[in-house]
Amino acid sequence: MSFQAYLDKIEEKTGLTPRQLVELARERGFEGPDTKANAVVDWLKEDYDLGRGHAMALVYVIKNGPKIGDKHVGSTGVHRDESDTLWLDGKSTKPKL
Repeated sequence: MSFQAYLDKIEEKTGLTPRQLVELARERGFEGPDTKANAVVDWLKEDYDLGRGHAMALVYVIKNGPKIGDKHVGSTGVHRDESDTLWLDGKSTKPKL
């Protein structure tokens, strides 16, 4: 599953865009590279019943922002992504590449 696919699935499961969840995380004090993953994972499990894999995708965005490395961009592997920038504003508003 691509990084973006994890974020899209989070939106399906929670009804919130990744950007909305990042904002909620900030309101809870989860922001930046020093954020503790387990605290975020626990919150997302408790409030939204997200599993660890999906939660860790969001942890990455909370800690690092929407840019990802280009290791899988344009590759043919299972974790390939189309762009090095993750779309956080919802699947329905995602531009077509």
